[in-house]
Amino acid sequence: MRFFTFLVLAIFVVSCAPIRVHYDFDKGTNFSTYKTYNYYSDMETGLSELDTKRLLEALDANMTAKGFNLSDTPDFFVDIKSSDYQEAQRNTVGVGLGGSGRNMGGGISIGLPLGQANLNRQITIDFVDENKKQLFWQAVSESSFSPNANPEKREQLFNSILEKVLTEYPPKK
Repeated sequence: MRFFTFLVLAIFVVSCAPIRVHYDFDKGTNFSTYKTYNYYSDMETGLSELDTKRLLEALDANMTAKGFNLSDTPDFFVDIKSSDYQEAQRNTVGVGLGGSGRNMGGGISIGLPLGQANLNRQITIDFVDENKKQLFWQAVSESSFSPNANPEKREQLFNSILEKVLTEYPPKK
């Protein structure tokens, strides 16, 4: 019974892929002056139209919860880019065969990959002050995703990503 419980716990921990987020910002920025935002009209997210809509809805919900408003005359603009990449596979099994004689030796080794490589997505969110023509805050998130996920799971993933991304906005001094 203990083995079964341990196995279920191990599968749960492995299946919960983390969302990693890295932040950068201009230290000289007065973040209290930014209350309204909008998106660049020519923004190329790199996502499908449906995923872009899900991502923007999640961003709007999180920004509204933080007290920011979507506006036609914004204090700053949001630019979003994404890219997908396949993580290098690290799980392999080595099978070896060797032999030796008095003065002779030889061997062979084969690495067999286990499982499938993870498919990851990197989403970069930039906050740009168009009046000053400068980037003042950036977050880069990395997480695994399944291209075959249903719409509910995709929406849930984008909500989780945006919650984690916006925990550090505005930055604390």
